[in-house]
Parts: sequence; structure tokens; C-alpha cells
Amino acid sequence: MTATPAILLPANEAERLRSLHQYEILHALQEELFDEMVVLAGAAFRLPIAYVSLVDAERVHYKATFGLPPLPPNPRAELLCAQVVKHGRVVVYHDLAAAARTPLDDAAIQKCLDQGMRFYAGAPLRMPDQHVIGTLCLAGPQPREFSDEEQQLLEELVGIVSQAIVVRYHCHRTLALGPAQWQALAQAARDEVYGLGALVRYLTARYGPAVPVPEEVIRPMRRRLHDLRAIMQD
Repeated sequence: MTATPAILLPANEAERLRSLHQYEILHALQEELFDEMVVLAGAAFRLPIAYVSLVDAERVHYKATFGLPPLPPNPRAELLCAQVVKHGRVVVYHDLAAAARTPLDDAAIQKCLDQGMRFYAGAPLRMPDQHVIGTLCLAGPQPREFSDEEQQLLEELVGIVSQAIVVRYHCHRTLALGPAQWQALAQAARDEVYGLGALVRYLTARYGPAVPVPEEVIRPMRRRLHDLRAIMQD
């Protein structure tokens, strides 16, 4: 296996990897809550592809995917998720075909183009210790604007995914809680995600499918996200 080039590694790579492995989710089975979160993300941003990735030392693992077949781990250096981890912030390519390439992203941009992708946005999956263990990503086959309001919504969604990973870990590692408590919380969260999906469909029917997503659609979604976040704080 080819080692990830040092140029792609953040300064805190060793600590970041310890944080990733601490949460015991890297090799866990698919879970419906995370699957539904990426379905919601795709619908909310009107994009055909969304996924949650976990970025290990050499490979990117897919915790949940929407609009993609089941995927094996892929080399980290070949994916734009590596840029999100490297920089520790939201990374957006409005048009991959027109992007100014650098040694950091050249291979990953080319892979996206080879797969027919022109738009990419990725947000860091940040743990309470501030280390980035993965991403929530969006992609599409057409160039696309991505507004500040959309970025804020993406950051709120990825924050809830991060929160769910933390709650999952504490439930599994705490005898007084246990896996049954995680299943109960995950079920309640899934129900709320379904409700959010219904809200997205209603707002899309009312305001149309324009992109960037208009504020009239984003504002009520962000208000409703408070309810989902509250479940993960129980």
C-alpha cells in the first residue's frame, strides 16, 4: 500500500489518528442513523451524492453513502477528503474542471473528474478534542455555487454526525447506558431525521429546486435541527 504523502498530513496527524481509533467506529457495521443522515444531506442540498467518511492513516473508509454503491476503503491521497482533514475546515470546489491544481489536490481532482464529478464540498467531522477524524461530503456532476448559508447548514449537519459518534461511544463504553441506550437514541434520532426529510420535500415543493438552496428553505431546516441535536444530548 502506498503511504500517504507527508504533504497531505496535518501537523497533529498522530493525535488525530488516536482520536479516530478511540471512538471504535472505523470498522463498525453500517448503521441506519448515519445512512439516513446522508440521505437527508443529499436532499437538503439538492445533490445526488453525499457520504460520511472516516480518514485513517492510508485509507478513507465510508461510514454511510447516498447516491453511491457500497464502496471499499480508498487510498487517502486519491480523495478530496484528505484536503478537509489537512486544512481542518470546509473545502469547496465549485467547478473541479476549472480548479487551479496544486500537488496537494491534483490526483484527487483528477479522480473526481474521471468519475464525472464537477462539484465537491466537504466539512470536517470534528471530535470534542478538536481533532478531525473524517468528513461529511457532497458531490455532483455539474458546477455549482455554494452559499455561505449552505456552508453553515453543512457545518451544522456534520456537527450532529460528530455528536452522534460521541454519544454512540459513550453508550457502548458505559455500563449504566449500554448498546440498548444507543439503539433507543438512534431510533429517536432517525425518526427526527425522517421528519426533517419531510420538511425538505415540502419546502422544495413550495420554493422550487433552485441552487444554491434559498434562505427560505435553509432557515426552517436549521431551526428543526435543534430538535435533532437535543436528542443527542439526552
